[in-house]
Amino acid sequence: MFRRVLIANRGEIALRVIRACREMGIRTIAVHSQADADSLHVRYADEAVCIGPAPSQDSYLNIPSIISAAEITDAQAIHPGYGFLAESARFAEICKACNIVFIGPSVEAIALTGDKFASKLKMRKAGIPVVPGGVDEMANQDDAIGAAREIGYPVMVKSAGGGGERGMRIATNDYSLASAFRTAQAEAEAAFGESKVYLEKYFEGVRHVEIQLLADNSGNVIHLGERECSIQRRYQKLIEESPSPGITQKQREELARAAVKAAKLVGYTNAGTVEFLVDGQGKFFFIEFNSRIQVEHPVTESVLGIDLVKEQIRLATGQKLRIKQDKTKPRGAAIECRVYAEDPDDGFRPCAGTIEAFHVPGGPGVRVDTHAYAGYEVPPYYDAMLAKVVAWGHDRKEAIMRVRRALDEMVIEGVKTTIPLTLRVLSNASFRRGEINTEFLESFVRSQ
Repeated sequence: MFRRVLIANRGEIALRVIRACREMGIRTIAVHSQADADSLHVRYADEAVCIGPAPSQDSYLNIPSIISAAEITDAQAIHPGYGFLAESARFAEICKACNIVFIGPSVEAIALTGDKFASKLKMRKAGIPVVPGGVDEMANQDDAIGAAREIGYPVMVKSAGGGGERGMRIATNDYSLASAFRTAQAEAEAAFGESKVYLEKYFEGVRHVEIQLLADNSGNVIHLGERECSIQRRYQKLIEESPSPGITQKQREELARAAVKAAKLVGYTNAGTVEFLVDGQGKFFFIEFNSRIQVEHPVTESVLGIDLVKEQIRLATGQKLRIKQDKTKPRGAAIECRVYAEDPDDGFRPCAGTIEAFHVPGGPGVRVDTHAYAGYEVPPYYDAMLAKVVAWGHDRKEAIMRVRRALDEMVIEGVKTTIPLTLRVLSNASFRRGEINTEFLESFVRSQ
C-alpha cells in the first residue's frame, strides 16, 4: 500500500480523497493555487504545496509544478480526482516516467478513451451502438457544415479534449452551426488546451444513463449499476440518482453488458464510467468513456455500500478486485443534488463572493460532500460547485423526501445558489413520476 499520496485537484473531491486516504493510513499532500490557500483540502492534508497563481493553466493544469510537488514531498502516487488533468494521457505518462503511480487507468487506456473518434470507431466495430457522427475531427467550418448535412440537423458540436458543458453547442442549421463551431473551438482551447471539435447527431427527449465500472490489472471487470443523469443544464448535471426510474431490468442488463464489453475492448483498469443516451423506445447509444472518478460517484456508493475511492487506490497498487459481480446488488435508492454558487434566475451566472453563513444538513440517510464553510471566499476562477447533497432511502420516494428535507435545512448566505431551483424540481410531479429527459431542466426553467 502507498505511504504518501498527492492529490492533484481542489475542492470537495480533494477532500474526498484525503478522507479515504486517512482511513487507509496513507499520508496526503495537497497542492493548491494561491487563490486556494485557505481551502479546506489544504487544511486537512498532512502537507500542502502551492503550485502557482489562481488561473488553472498556471496551477492545477501545470504538470511540471505538480510533478515537482510530488517529488519534493516523496509522494508515491498521485490521485487526479475529476476534471483538470484526470483524463490527461500526457500527465499519466509523465507520472509513469517519474516513477510515480497514477491512480487511474493506464496511459494507453486514457489515450484511447480520451480519443473520442477512435473510441467510437472501436465501439461501432464491436457492435456497440454509437451516436451517429463523432468519428472525425472537423478541421474547419465548411467540413462541419458538410458533415451536419449528412448526419441531419440538429447536431451537437463537441470538444474532442474534454467533457462537461465546455466546448459543446447545439446547431439547427448551417448559420447556427457556423457560430457554434467557432464558439466551441474557443471554449475547448480555453478549457482543455486544444481546439479540436467534432459533430454528433443531437437527439431530443432522451435520457442520459451511465454505468459505473471497476477493473483490475488481471482483466477482471465488474459493473456497479447505473446512474440516471438526465437533469442537467448546459450539459452539466444538477441531479443524479440510482437506480434509474426510467429503464427496465432488461435495458439495465443490456447497458451493463455493453459497458463491460467496452472496458474490455480498451483494456481498461481502475474506476471508470461509460455514458449512454437512451431513447423512448429503449434503444441506447454509446456517448463516451470517462476514465476517472465521477462527480456523482456517491450515488453508487450509497446504494452499494462500496467506497469507490478506496477501491481506486487498492487497484492502483496492483491488487485484484475484491468485489464479485454477484455481490453488487443495489439496496434502496439514492439521489445527489449538486449545489452551485450560481443564479438560476440570471442564466446560471456564477456568483463569486464570501459565504457569510453556512450550515450543513444531517439526519438519517444524508451525506454532504463540500469544501465550503462560513467565511469561505468562493473564487471566480473555477467550477462553481459548492457541495453535493446525497440522500439514501428505502425507495425513490423516500430518497426524494430526504434530499428535499436536507436542502431545506441547508443554509448558504452571501452568494446565490441553485438550491431554490433544485427544490422546485424535486417537488415537480413529472420529476417525481420519473418522467424526465435531458431537456427537462431547461424546459422547466423556461416555464417558471
